[in-house]
Amino acid sequence: MGALGRLLLWLRLCALTRAAYKIWVPNTDFDAADNWSQNRTPCAGAAVEFPANKMVSVLVREDHHVLDMLLPLDGEFVLASGAGFSAADTSSDPDCSAGAPALFLDPDRFSWHDPLLWRSGDVAHGLFSVDAERVPCRHDDVVFPADGSFRVGLGPRARPLRVNSVWALGQKFTRDEDLAAFLASRAGRLRFHGPGALSVGPEACVDPSGCVCGNTEVQPWICAALLQPLGGHCPQAACHDALRPEGQCCDLCGAIVSLSHGPAFDLEQYRARLLHNFLTLAQYQELQVAVSKVPRPPRPREATRAEAGTEIQVVLLETRSETGGAGRLARALLADVAEHGEALGVLSATVQESGAPIGAGSAAGLHRPGSLAGLAGGVAGALCLLLLVLPAGALWLHRTGRLRWRRLDEASGAPLGFHNPVFDVAGSSEQPPQPLAPQADAKSFSQIYFVNPLFAEAEA
Repeated sequence: MGALGRLLLWLRLCALTRAAYKIWVPNTDFDAADNWSQNRTPCAGAAVEFPANKMVSVLVREDHHVLDMLLPLDGEFVLASGAGFSAADTSSDPDCSAGAPALFLDPDRFSWHDPLLWRSGDVAHGLFSVDAERVPCRHDDVVFPADGSFRVGLGPRARPLRVNSVWALGQKFTRDEDLAAFLASRAGRLRFHGPGALSVGPEACVDPSGCVCGNTEVQPWICAALLQPLGGHCPQAACHDALRPEGQCCDLCGAIVSLSHGPAFDLEQYRARLLHNFLTLAQYQELQVAVSKVPRPPRPREATRAEAGTEIQVVLLETRSETGGAGRLARALLADVAEHGEALGVLSATVQESGAPIGAGSAAGLHRPGSLAGLAGGVAGALCLLLLVLPAGALWLHRTGRLRWRRLDEASGAPLGFHNPVFDVAGSSEQPPQPLAPQADAKSFSQIYFVNPLFAEAEA
C-alpha cells in the first residue's frame, strides 16, 4: 500500500473515532499557477527564476521547456514520472513576453497561523468554524499533502505549537522524538521553517461533550495572519450592535446561543441535531452555524453540574443582510432546549442577537436594543423641561402685569370666578368644587380667580 493509500485509510479511522483533523491546503508545486508571479505556469521558452536566498522543495509533474533557469541556493526538485526540463532557444508561445521572466513566489509566505490555509476534514454544508479553530487545535491530527511539496512557517517562538499527531511525507508522527528528528533533517528543514517549535502528544479528545481548542494564546497571531491582506483591520459589520464570538477575529451579524451542559451532553450528536432538524429547513438555508466548546469565566449561582469554566457556543451567522433568520433560529433553539434540554444534557441556554442591518431605515432602528429606552428618556426629559419653563413663564407674566393673583383675604365681597366669554359659566350643569373659604356669593365657583388678559375687556 502506497503513502496515499495509507493516508486515506488513516483518515477513515479518524472519521470512525472522535478525532478531528486539519489538512494543509497550499503547496509549492511547479505546475500550480498561483505559485508564479503572472498567476500562470511558465510558458514554453520562458526564463524562470526562483528566489535565490530561500530554501524550497518543488514538485514537478509535467515536462517543461525553458530558456534559462535561476535556481535557489538550497532546494530540491522532486520529479514525478514523465516530468523533466529541456532547453529551448526561443519562445514558441506568442503570449510569452521575452523581457519578463516567470518568477516563483516567495515560498516562505505561508504561515501555520493563517486560517485560510487549512481545511477541516469533517466539514459539512451549513457548518463553519470560528477563526481560532480553523487552525489546528491541540487535539487535532494534522495532515500535509502526501503527493505534493509544501513549506510552512511555524511562527514565533512565544508558544510552541502542539497537536495530537502530524502526517507528512507518508509518515505519521505521534512521538516528539520522531517528529524532532524529522524537523532537523534536510527534508524537514526544506518544509518547515521559522523560530517556532512543533510538538505532538497523545491528546486526542475523548470527552463526548467536546474539548476546548486551546488556541487562545496564539489568537493574536492567527488574527494578524488572517487580516494581513486587509491591512490588519477588520471590515465593518453590516449590522448594528454586531457580535464577536469567542475565537472570532472580527465582529459578525447573527446570534450566539450559549449552553451550559451536564455530563450527558454529546457535542457531535447536538451538531447533527442542528444539521438535520433545523438547517435543512428552508427558512434557515442562508445561515452558517459553528458549534464548539469554549472557555468562559465562572458565573454566579450557576448550576453545580455544569463543567466549570466552559460552555457550548453556538454561533448563528447571517450570510445575507435583512434576513433575520439567526434570531428566529436562536429562539427555536431556546424552545428546543426548554422541551428537550434534559434529554440533551443541556442545563440552561442564553441568547445574544445583533441589531438591525445598517441602512435598514429609521423604522428598523426603533427595534434595536435600547431604542425604546431612549424614546422614553426623551419624553421624560421633555416633561422635566416643561415643568421648569412653566413657573418661570408665570413669574415673568406676573412681573409684566399680564398675570395677577390675589390673597384669599383680599377677595371678600367681590364677584369671583373665571369668566369665559365663550361659555356661560352660570348656566353650566357641572358641579363646582368645594370652596376653600366662606363665600359671599353662593353662585361663585371658587375662591381663586384668574384673569385672562385676552378677555380683559369683556370682563370689564
